[in-house]
Amino acid sequence: MTPGGERGCRAVGEYPDKLSPHERKTGAGAAISTERTAAADHAVPGGVLIAFEGGEGAGKSSQISALATSLRTAGHPVLVTHEPGATPVGRQIRKLLLETDAPIAPRSEALLFAADRAHHVATVIRPALGRGEVVITDRFIDSSLAYQGAGRTLSVDDVAKLSRWATEGLVPHLTVLLDVPVTVGLARVDNRAGGSGPDRLERETLVFHERVREGFQELAAAEPERYLVLDATLPQDELAATIEAAVTRMLSYQRSAGPPKSAEPPETRRRVT
Repeated sequence: MTPGGERGCRAVGEYPDKLSPHERKTGAGAAISTERTAAADHAVPGGVLIAFEGGEGAGKSSQISALATSLRTAGHPVLVTHEPGATPVGRQIRKLLLETDAPIAPRSEALLFAADRAHHVATVIRPALGRGEVVITDRFIDSSLAYQGAGRTLSVDDVAKLSRWATEGLVPHLTVLLDVPVTVGLARVDNRAGGSGPDRLERETLVFHERVREGFQELAAAEPERYLVLDATLPQDELAATIEAAVTRMLSYQRSAGPPKSAEPPETRRRVT
């Protein structure tokens, strides 16, 4: 699953010209093949979209905060956001999804996440990208593919199509995947100070969370040009420095190259262990 190679990050909404063998065999690849042309029509010029993904307890919030601080210090306009629940409408959806003990049918769960994402993109992310900001989101489409696709064993192809329709094909320039063993991540959740305890998804079984982790790993293997995969058990300062360096290279390259293209310095994409 080691991402790497010389293919660079693409513009928001732009898909690669060719599918990898893995993408041809998976639902995610089929969805990419079917919808990449339509998605390219909705690319947003100017801004940069960075998504942080990973299982429970991966440490996304800490790394997002560190990156945002670094980028703002360097003079970049930054918007930090999250899913689900970044808007007033989204907060109501979040309550339905996470703040309940009532069972939710997998398809209903997928649709609710897509509804939150559609409103989030339309009212928060796209306007910020249009202003030329660096948008950092805690979770995006890949969480639905991993949690509702792999975790709930729904068709990844169907979930991908739903999410891409909801976002009008919006795809991050870079996805930072913080990969952590399930038992380590859930132990971190249990040890969190404050809060109201684990939410509905955090309370899922180990088997569910293992499927989610494998789902993220397969997504990263299928599109290595879009991922920076990091071992989330490494020290936080080390992770933050690696992420900052990768994002700085990406932004510098885009400034020098003009509009985002399908090329980037090869060292930007790598797995750190």
